[in-house]
Amino acid sequence: MNKKAVITALLMLTLLAPGKAPAQEVGTSRTPGYYKDLFMDGGINLTSRKKLYAAEALGLSMEAYYSAPHGEKGSLSAKDTAEQAARLAGCEIDENSVLLYPDGAPRFRVIYVNGGHAKHHGLSLTKAGVEHIRTFVANGGGYVGTCAGAFIASQGSVHDEKPIPHYLQVYPGVVHNTWLTNAYTGMKVEAGSPLLKYSDFGGDMYIDSVRHNGGCFASTAKGDMPSGTEVLLRYDFDDSQRPGKQPVNGEIAAWAYKADKNTGRVVVIGSHPEIKAEGENLDLFKSMLLYALDGNAAPKVKGELKKGEIRFMKKKSGDHDPQFACIGDLQYHHFTVNIPNKARNIKVILRCKKEGIDMNLTMRKGDFAFAEQADYKDLAPGASKTLTFDSLPGGTWYIGVECATTVEAVPTDCGVEYTGHTEVLNGIPYSIQVTWD
Repeated sequence: MNKKAVITALLMLTLLAPGKAPAQEVGTSRTPGYYKDLFMDGGINLTSRKKLYAAEALGLSMEAYYSAPHGEKGSLSAKDTAEQAARLAGCEIDENSVLLYPDGAPRFRVIYVNGGHAKHHGLSLTKAGVEHIRTFVANGGGYVGTCAGAFIASQGSVHDEKPIPHYLQVYPGVVHNTWLTNAYTGMKVEAGSPLLKYSDFGGDMYIDSVRHNGGCFASTAKGDMPSGTEVLLRYDFDDSQRPGKQPVNGEIAAWAYKADKNTGRVVVIGSHPEIKAEGENLDLFKSMLLYALDGNAAPKVKGELKKGEIRFMKKKSGDHDPQFACIGDLQYHHFTVNIPNKARNIKVILRCKKEGIDMNLTMRKGDFAFAEQADYKDLAPGASKTLTFDSLPGGTWYIGVECATTVEAVPTDCGVEYTGHTEVLNGIPYSIQVTWD
């Protein structure tokens, strides 16, 4: 069997075979329009973390991928490569990766990237994996990174002659290596830091004893720091402990960046608050996650429906036509329609031929029609739905289509694998139409 065949076989086993690891579903929260709250990348050459204390404390729903520990010589294998590729680069049954819906919208609200070795992990992601994470943030998903997760978020370090192509570049600035390993530093909370919305950190604007192991700080050299970068924390460290080494005290330890209202927010730190299960380190990492979550982009309208016209939503990820893409699991598609005051016998018609799939149809005047806020809705089992009205107040109405069917997430020794209705990963085609007399 050749190498390509081996990898293909491993990909299918990875996505379909149940395993034996404990479940990762640490919370039950879920924001409408997303599959889950958080995806944790503990992949190749990153820390193979299986618990995230801050996610547990916040009750976030979470999934993760973790490879064999990168510190163990020879422990990584072709299986790790296949498993990571299936999730982050995509595969036959999930072309757009676990992170994205068929239209490129974020499937999770935030991705957390662990510490480890940034350059090696970037290479292991492949071009497809890197592009999927870039798309995730560009289309409104949040990003949190610690240590290597901060490095790889940037364009590279001050020592690199040009941007590193296998870095994510979701923060368009550069970083500086601290060259400080196996240490602990204090953190001074920047005046006006947005993290103060989530914790007062004991009221002294200070966080003590944050683990640091080869991390970075944001470069503030001329032209290095993009406009709009927010300083969150600064290092407090006695540089006299290591004379002649790179000074760290007062440098920017944590920062955030959001390019515009349509993108997600990037929140990164050069150290490791994520390792603590209690205290101000935990409060810090919880605050970072919350700030990234609060930076999710607002929902977007696919288009305006015209009287009598049937809009077919059937394009796949590879068609690069997101306004007419299939719908993913637990995703919402939003439309508007302008209904005249004198309209009568109004019908909103959702048609889907896929057997075993449940679709929801919702409607609301003047704002997005998520089920809990909808003026009218059909949440009954089944895929095809019709809402019928003798009349409605004239004006702009929002129509929501939700794919209520999702996959089953089966725990394995590397995270979870998807079984059940895996066809939702590449998307379910449907049509939507509004008619009236």
